Amino acid sequence: FDLEVRPGEIVGLAGLLGSGRTETAEVIFGIKPADSGTALIKGKLQTLRSPHQASVLGIGFCPEDRKTDGIIAAASVRENIILALQAQRGWLRPISRKEQQEIAERFIRQLGIRTPSTEQPIEFLSGGNQQKVLLSRWLLTRPQFLILDEPTRGIDVGAHAEILRLIETLCADGLALLVISSELEELVGYADRVIIMRDRKQVAEIPLAELSVPAIMNAIAA
Repeated sequence: FDLEVRPGEIVGLAGLLGSGRTETAEVIFGIKPADSGTALIKGKLQTLRSPHQASVLGIGFCPEDRKTDGIIAAASVRENIILALQAQRGWLRPISRKEQQEIAERFIRQLGIRTPSTEQPIEFLSGGNQQKVLLSRWLLTRPQFLILDEPTRGIDVGAHAEILRLIETLCADGLALLVISSELEELVGYADRVIIMRDRKQVAEIPLAELSVPAIMNAIAA
């Protein structure tokens, strides 16, 4: 299906488990091959074949299962934050330890990441703080398009509200966001429109003027 996300817009993706929401995100980010189609990025047609290519083109992705697919558990907060930028630059052009430290301290401060130090292994942080580190990783690369898959799942109440505020701030700053969520009230709260998926296909699109939890549930059940 055709998916357009404009700068400064939040598009929600809803559907039952197995509807193809996460698979769609993984295709966009180059994790899984697309059956067909192209992406128009910065006015140019692109075929996304790998996460590295997607990242270089300005796409970021925070996966649903952050412990398995997102964080490197034994690595420090600092190492987790700089990972995507280092991959973009290439491993033969290492980011200096001084720059890594400055970057990590800046994002810890800006996103309110609660950690004893930049060197704390990320596995010892709460779910909400791990999610903030993942967001920091991608924001550091200055993406134009960010995909968030279940961004508030498994995080504490305080961090939950902070993540929602951050999503709205990123949108206000002009970032294009695709948010996959089973939390329908959240989607209604921040999305500009919501696409409903079933069997890997778009079956409905609910515009802002008609957006409500019952409208989403009815479209999913139709």
